[in-house]
This record gives sequence, structure tokens and C-alpha cells, in this order.
Amino acid sequence: MTPLMDILDGRTPLLLADPSPNLRWLVLRDLLGRPADDPELTELASVRETDPLVRDLLALQQHDGSWTPRGQGSDAWYAIQPTSQALTRLGYLGFGLENGAVRRAAEYIFSRQAPDGSWPLPRVKAEREFREAYERIPIQTGLPLRALAAAGFATDPRAERAYDWLLAEMLPEGGWPTGTKAGQLVFPGGYRRLAHSRFGCRTNTTFALAALAHHPIRRAGEAARRGLDLLLAHETLQAGPLGFEVARTVGAEPSGGFFTYFARYDVALALDLCWRIGASLEDSRVAEMVAFARGLQGRFGLWDYAPHPEVSRWLTFDLLRSLSRIQQHTNWATRELRTPFQTYPKRPKRY
Repeated sequence: MTPLMDILDGRTPLLLADPSPNLRWLVLRDLLGRPADDPELTELASVRETDPLVRDLLALQQHDGSWTPRGQGSDAWYAIQPTSQALTRLGYLGFGLENGAVRRAAEYIFSRQAPDGSWPLPRVKAEREFREAYERIPIQTGLPLRALAAAGFATDPRAERAYDWLLAEMLPEGGWPTGTKAGQLVFPGGYRRLAHSRFGCRTNTTFALAALAHHPIRRAGEAARRGLDLLLAHETLQAGPLGFEVARTVGAEPSGGFFTYFARYDVALALDLCWRIGASLEDSRVAEMVAFARGLQGRFGLWDYAPHPEVSRWLTFDLLRSLSRIQQHTNWATRELRTPFQTYPKRPKRY
């Protein structure tokens, strides 16, 4: 593990000057290691719900615990998706089972769960493709399960059933597919192809990994490690998407999309998955992502998120946490040979 003080290098004062009590609370807890009974943490905890990031979100919660957009009819999915996104934000900010709004949101999501552990697919006219063709799509369970796990419900028996359903959908070589039509696996669109996998879908795999990464035991299992190994084979280092998932989580970027949800390959998200699942710097792909991220630091030690500068301190916190927790040596081992990956490979000419 990289020495924490070498990574922080005087950056915490800039983060602790942020107006968000939740960011300051997270910096003290996750970067500076303050204990739960620390007076400053206790003081911040008393005002965390006054943070506009939380206050405005909670003001939109319905009496049944959901966040339900208007004009979407009775389709259960269109309450599950925004409720899951809201719960993901609350979990990211450190709210868990002790919070009433979190418990109500979790109970709403669980109330829509099927007996087999999954959640329903979209069934409205705008999603004709799903209504008429798809039978099962890992996202239908990966998205709500990720939210529940981030908020501390990973070991709830209902969540464990969802994990079992999700693992049953995993491809033999690892990773998760786009879904099934008429009992057959569907090829993914090129922009979300999972490297070194015929049917693997990067969006479905990322959702599954994000859910597994928050489970205290399953995150170190073979399914999570194999899926992450394939995801790292994508090897796309782009500065533009860096921090998009952080921005989306805190509400600065839109959270729509289904198959397109992880169309961007966000190195910050990949690094977060690496430390949670256990990929180490011995893997050259991880080491290169770390070097790439460090090379994008600004002059004051912060990572800028140009589309929404107010997210820059959140992104900096997120990357500092990942960089400080990715270890130099673990029992991580890759099975993937380093080969060039193309989203849309060129087809050989017939003549």
C-alpha cells in the first residue's frame, strides 16, 4: 500500500475547506483515519443532512421510500432506477442502515424484488426492445443491488439472493453478457464490448462488479476477480471521462441510460474497483492507470473535472482514497495476455 502521507502531500487542507460537511467528514474518516468518536467527526455528523447534496435529495423522497419521476405510469422499473441512483449517492456519502431515509429506500427496492432474487425489466412503450425481445439482462439486478450494497445492505438475506441470481448469469469465461433473447445470448454493441470475451458486455459487467465490490466476502471471490481482470483488459486511458462516475453519483451529471450507462471508460471508477476487489500494482495495467491518474493532477494537487469544477474536490477525494488503498503486493493474478483491444475491430477483406 502506498504511504498515505506521500499521496496526500498537503492536499487535505484544500478538501477540508470544501463547504460540504459530507466531503469533510469523508476526508477525515477515509483519508486521515479519524476514529468514529472523534469530536470533529461527531460535530460534522450532526449537520450532514443539511448539505444541499443530501437535503435536496431527501426532499424528493416519496412516502413509500422511492424517488418516482412523473409521467412514467405504473412500470416498476422507472421508480427502481431513480431510487437506486439516490440510494447509491447516499451510500457514497457514507449514509447507511442507521439512516431512516436509507432504510425506507432499501425497503422500497426490496419490495419490488422477485422471488428468484432479480428485479423487473422495463415494460413501457419507450423500452419496446426490452418488452418484446429481452428475457433477462444482468443490469436489471446489478443496478439496484449495487445501490443496496453501497448503502450497507450487501449481507441482507434478500440481497444475498440477488447476488446468487447475478452470479448465475455470469459467462463461463467471466464477466456478464448483454442478456438473452429467445434463450440465446446477445452480442453487445461494439462501444461496450468486454475485451477478450465473445458475449461479454462492459456495462453489465461493471454493474455486477460494483455490486460485488461492496460485499465483505464476495468482493474477494473468483467471480469478482475474473470480471475485473477482463474489465482491465479494455486498457483505455482517456482524460475526458475521468471522474464522470463521481460527478454522476453526486448529481452533477445525468444518471439516465441503460446499456449506455457505462459507455465511458472512467479510470477513476476502475481504480475504485481495483482496491475494493484486490488488484495490485504488480499488475502492469493497474500500475499504468495509477501513473496516468497521477499525471493528470493539477498544479495545486487537485484533479480537475472541467465540465463541473465543483466536482473537482470530490474527484480528488475519490482518487486519493483509491491510490492510498491499492496495494503493491496481493494474491491478485491476471489470466489475460496484454493484447491490443479495439472497440470495433476491422474485419478482414473478403478479397
